[in-house]
Amino acid sequence: MAAHIRRRLRKGATTTAVAAAAVAALAASQAPAATLADGSAGSGDPKAAGEDTASGETDGAATGNSPYYTDLPPLVTPDKPGSSSNLPAGGRAEAGIPASILAAYKQAERTVATTDPSCRLPWQLLAAIGKVESGQARGGRVDANGTASPRILGPALNGQGFALIKDTDGGAYDGDAVHDRAVGPMQFIPSTWASWGQDANGDGRKDPNNIYDAALAAGRYLCANDRDLALAADLDQAVLSYNRSTEYLRTVRSWFSYYQRGTHEIPDGTGTLPSTPSTPTPSPRPGGGSGSSATPSPSPSPSKPGGKPSPGPSKPGGGGSTSPTPKPPTPKPTPPSETFGSLENAGTGPLRATAGQEFDERVSVLARNAVGAPLAKVPVTFTVTGGTGTLFAGGKKTVTVRTGADGIATAPKLQAGEKTGEFTVTAVAGTGRPRTLTYAATVTARQADAIARTDEKALVAAPGEKFADAVTVKATYKDAAAAGVAVTATMVKDPLGVIDNDKGPYFKDADGKPVRTLTTLTTDADGQLRLPEIFADDNEGTYLLRLTTEGGASTVIKLTVEAPEESAPEEPAPDATETPAATKP
Repeated sequence: MAAHIRRRLRKGATTTAVAAAAVAALAASQAPAATLADGSAGSGDPKAAGEDTASGETDGAATGNSPYYTDLPPLVTPDKPGSSSNLPAGGRAEAGIPASILAAYKQAERTVATTDPSCRLPWQLLAAIGKVESGQARGGRVDANGTASPRILGPALNGQGFALIKDTDGGAYDGDAVHDRAVGPMQFIPSTWASWGQDANGDGRKDPNNIYDAALAAGRYLCANDRDLALAADLDQAVLSYNRSTEYLRTVRSWFSYYQRGTHEIPDGTGTLPSTPSTPTPSPRPGGGSGSSATPSPSPSPSKPGGKPSPGPSKPGGGGSTSPTPKPPTPKPTPPSETFGSLENAGTGPLRATAGQEFDERVSVLARNAVGAPLAKVPVTFTVTGGTGTLFAGGKKTVTVRTGADGIATAPKLQAGEKTGEFTVTAVAGTGRPRTLTYAATVTARQADAIARTDEKALVAAPGEKFADAVTVKATYKDAAAAGVAVTATMVKDPLGVIDNDKGPYFKDADGKPVRTLTTLTTDADGQLRLPEIFADDNEGTYLLRLTTEGGASTVIKLTVEAPEESAPEEPAPDATETPAATKP
C-alpha cells in the first residue's frame, strides 16, 4: 500500500505535455479509420509522426525506435460474447488474436502480477504493442513452441532513415554483424534484449523470436522504474520508452482501447497483417517500415521552392548537366546461416577422476548459428586452469578443435594430475564477441576398496619393548594394486574404530614422542605400505590397530603386549657312578 501511495504522489508531478499526449491518444482511438480491407492509413498528425517525444526516462527505446505499423483499429466494437452479431467482417478479424500469441500475453500478465503486482500490467497493452510492432507475430505464424518461423527482423539500424545502432551482439540474434536490427514479435534490439530477455517457456533459452519469452520481457520492461500501468501517465511513459514517438503512442493507445472492449482467440497463422507501415525519413527521428527484414529506402530530400530539385555539380566543361552522386556501398550482413549464434554444452557429464587417472568424461560443446542450427568448422579453444596438474592427452593445457558437421567439438581426454582439488576447463569460440563456457572438474584422492596384511604372523611385544616384526599391508582397487593411496593408522579400543585408545602400543613422532594416530602414510607403486615401528608401553593386554584408506577400505590388526613366560630351573642329572642303595629284604 505504501508503494502504491508513493506512486500516486509521484504522479502529481507529471508534466502537462505527457497528460496532453494521453488525452490525444484516447481521442485518436475514436477518430475515423479505414479497415485493412481498404488498405488505407489510419488518421494522424503528419507532424507528430516525425517527432520524438521525451518520456522523462533516461533509458533507451526497447526497439531502437525501429519502424512499426500505423494502421488504427476499426471504430466498431469487437465481436465478443454478448455483443451484436452484425459487426462488419473487418471488425471481427481485427479483434481476433492468434491462440499462441494470446496465451503468451495472458501468461506474461499472470507472471508479472506475481512478481510485480503494483505494476498492474494488462495483457491488452502487450497485445496492442505486439499488433503495432509485428502484426501479432505476422498473424500468429509461430511453431508449436511459440517461436516465429521465419524469424522476424526489422531493417538494419544504419542511420539511413533510422537510428544508427552499431552491432552489439555479433549477429547472434539478428544475423547482422554490422548494425543491430529489432528482433522478434515484440521487436527488441539485441542490446535491450541482453538486459531484459526472459525464458518464459522453460526451454533454457532466452529467445527474442519466441512469443512467450518476448511477451514477458516486454511486460517487465514496461513495468520498469516503479510504473503503475493503471495510471494513464505511467502507461504513456511506458509506451514511449518502447518507441519514442507520439504517433506510436497514439497508435498503441488505440489498439489498447480496442482490445479492452473485447477480443477472441483465432487459430495460429490466420491473423491479419497490418497494411500500412510507417514511412522512414532521413530525419534524426527514425521512421520505419514494417517489422520485416526488408530495409525501406529513405524518402527523397524536399525540393526547393519552384518545384525543381536542386541541381548537382556541373560536369567539367559546363552545360549545366548534373551527375548523380555515387552512393557508398552498403555493407552486406553475414547470412544468418554463417553467423555464430551460441555455444552450448553438448552433453558433457560430471568431470571427476582419481589422481593420476584418466577422466572417463570428455568436454563437448555445440556451436549454433544465428537461427539456431548447428554451425560447422568453428574453432573452439579448450583451456585447463587450476593447480591439480591435470592436462589434456599429450601433456597440453590448451587445445583447439573445430566443430564438425553436427556443430559439435569434443576436447581430447583429460589426464588427472597428482594433486587433489578442483579445476576448470574453459571453451571459447567466436571473434569480436566470443562465446565462453566453463566446466568445473575435480581430482579426488587415489582410492582402494580393500587393504590387508601381507602375512599372518602374530604381533607380540613385551611391556616397554618394541614389536620385533614390522607390519606390512597392501591396498588394492578392483583387485589391482592401488598405488599412492592415503592410509590412516589409529590405535583403537573397538573393532569398528569408533573409540581411540590412549594406552597400549604407540608410534613415535619426529621428536620421539608417543602418538597413536598417523595420517601421512601412502602406499608405494606396488600398493604396499610398511608401517613405522610400533612400541609397547607398560600395560599388558590385547590391543587393536585400525587402518583405513581413501575409498573406505579398512582392516583391523591385533597387537598383544605380554611378558615372556619364565622357564622352570632344570634338576641335575643323577651320577652314573653312584652305587644304588641296597634294598631291604
